[in-house]
Amino acid sequence: MKIDLFKRVALRVDIPEHGLRKGDVATIVEHLPAKVGEDGYALEVFNAVGETIAVITVPESAVEPLTADTIPSVRPLAKIG
Repeated sequence: MKIDLFKRVALRVDIPEHGLRKGDVATIVEHLPAKVGEDGYALEVFNAVGETIAVITVPESAVEPLTADTIPSVRPLAKIG
């Protein structure tokens, strides 16, 4: 399932090294086709006031598109370490 650039997605997994959790919202900034195996995405993650907090790469299976019945929520950034 290829998702268009600049669409918002939800993480399906925790990314503890960046303090991110399943359900956090990110924006797709690049599609990363794989020669073998699963395609991936580069994602930019913003805090609630629009500042970039991480740019990460994940496999396609680690994200899901947002839908009309999705409600984003707010939480503090997880502490790393």
